[in-house]
Amino acid sequence: MKLTIERLASLSQQDELDLAKIWPQQTVAQWRAWLDAPENRIFAARFNDRLLAAVKVSVAGENAHLNDFNVRELTRRRGVGLYLLEDTLRQMPDVTCWQISDDGVDVGQRNAWGLFLQAVGFVPNAWGWEKRLTR
Repeated sequence: MKLTIERLASLSQQDELDLAKIWPQQTVAQWRAWLDAPENRIFAARFNDRLLAAVKVSVAGENAHLNDFNVRELTRRRGVGLYLLEDTLRQMPDVTCWQISDDGVDVGQRNAWGLFLQAVGFVPNAWGWEKRLTR
C-alpha cells in the first residue's frame, strides 16, 4: 500500500491508538478539541491503515504554524517526515508563510531537526523557523 498524507477531519478508534504512539504525552480529548477549532487542522501520514506521523496546523489568513510535528520513532529516517511536511504545505496553497518552533524538540535532536528544516527550505529566526512561499 502507498504512503498517503491526509487531513484528519475525525478520528477513528485506530487513529486514536496510532496518535497515542505519535504524541504519547497528549490525550484524545486534546486532539478532538484541536480539531473542533475552525482554524486548526491535523495532517497525518498513513500507511496500511496506520498513522506513522502527524502534525497539527493552526492557520491565520496566509500564515500557518506547524505544531507537534512528530514521526513515530521506528519509522524515522525513511522519508515519512519529509513527505508529511511537503504534502501538508502542498495541500494548503493559500498559506504563504509557514512557521515552526523548536518547542518540544529534544535537546539531543535539535541539530538534526535544524538540518531537516533547512533542507526543506526553512530559515531560522529569533523564535524558531520560517518558510515563505510566493504564489
